[in-house]
Amino acid sequence: MGEEIFQRYADEYGPEKIVYIYEPRCGLKAIVVIDNVSAGPAIGGIRMAPDVSTEEVFRLARAMTWKNALAGIPHGGGKSGILADPTTPNKETLIRQFARAIERLDGYIPGPDMGTDEVSMAWIRDEIGRSVGLSKVLGGIPLDQIGATGFGLAICAEVAQEFSDLKLQGARVVVQGFGNVGTHAARYLVERGAVLVAASDLDGTVYDPDGLDVAKLTAIKHETGRVTDSEQGEKLPRGAWVDLPCEIVVPAARPDAIDETNAGRLDCKVVLQGANIAVTARAERILHDRGILSIPDFVANAGGVICAAVEYRGGTQRQAFETIEEKIRENTREVLKLARAHSQMPAEAALALAKQRVAEAMAYRRSR
Repeated sequence: MGEEIFQRYADEYGPEKIVYIYEPRCGLKAIVVIDNVSAGPAIGGIRMAPDVSTEEVFRLARAMTWKNALAGIPHGGGKSGILADPTTPNKETLIRQFARAIERLDGYIPGPDMGTDEVSMAWIRDEIGRSVGLSKVLGGIPLDQIGATGFGLAICAEVAQEFSDLKLQGARVVVQGFGNVGTHAARYLVERGAVLVAASDLDGTVYDPDGLDVAKLTAIKHETGRVTDSEQGEKLPRGAWVDLPCEIVVPAARPDAIDETNAGRLDCKVVLQGANIAVTARAERILHDRGILSIPDFVANAGGVICAAVEYRGGTQRQAFETIEEKIRENTREVLKLARAHSQMPAEAALALAKQRVAEAMAYRRSR
């Protein structure tokens, strides 16, 4: 599969390495992709899911290359995947073994992602002394706990008001994937005057056109793992979020949630991509042609990796929030201005800008 990925995707930017890890004694199967390290060692999360694939990990690693370049942090892009159910009782063993397996991959700094958290990062640091997204007691900034990515999405929404007819005050929000990113995105958007009308997870969707109580819904999600256990709102199927009327849609789960089969059904003004590679290329075109402002993943959801970069250099939580706001506000505005000036989709403008920055970093490297 690695050879197929190289043949299909390899270009002047990467990937630098695709590493497969297998430890039969504990059942560990994992994939690491280090895409580009021109700006510095790669930062990227560890995704834990039974169906994670080489292609998914590569696409996520490439998204991190663009994201880190646009964010202006001294890191390249990488990602890893552990093929396992994150609720397995064997989780600590798998993650500790994974850590030992990547110890010599010093061009890669792991962080939390879907299925992993600050506890997982603590296990990794204990093994190899290298991870980000650590708990406060270990001197880290727990980016999922404080909602760094969700905070950045809310800043992105503020800037989007300048480039669309969106008004955050009273804006209805639909969150697909009410997890670490989605819960905090909802909270920070509601703090800015928006109203959460729907949230979905693997078990279904809960919908109330008059608004859901974010704090109560988040507490229920943490307690039972299902938004449909909420006493408030109508219970709908998992995919019902696509057709609900709103101003803002936040896809915050797995890749390709919005594709050519459903992009024409969205009834919103702005898509804030909380998940990496949440919108396919064809869907971006459909949304653009329909007048829906879709802000690319590596612009909108960079708050988490910006926080990780601040942590890696010994910064504080306050410095992380200040840096997230500064960089995401600046980058969102720059990308949307470029898109408007050149009559481009925001995804096209963002990619062109990211490629320019990565190419500049690569030019400083010694030829091998």
